[in-house]
Amino acid sequence: MEDWAEEAGFAVTLCDRDGKITYMNARSRGTFGKYGGGGLVGKSLLDCHPEPARSKLAGMLKKPRVNAYTIEKGGVRKLIYQAPLTKDGAVSGLVELSVELPAEMPHFVRKP
Repeated sequence: MEDWAEEAGFAVTLCDRDGKITYMNARSRGTFGKYGGGGLVGKSLLDCHPEPARSKLAGMLKKPRVNAYTIEKGGVRKLIYQAPLTKDGAVSGLVELSVELPAEMPHFVRKP
């Protein structure tokens, strides 16, 4: 993984085609610290999610596609972006980005 990801201000988690976690950056390890943090590397991503998220991720591993949504926990809003991870043009797993969103965030519509 590139050095930039380790110190990124958002969580980056990668898994292979079988759902095995292959990488967690510092923010990801901290976010999931109470569940094992960096010790989750090598474990199944599916085991880390309750239903219906588990089934959705299993489906994404079989038929890669983007899943993007926002959540709020403890007053903190996040954008969750899960997408196919590719290497040399072939799908090699999934990447999940978890980005904290400010309470007030402007939205701009750009015209072509």
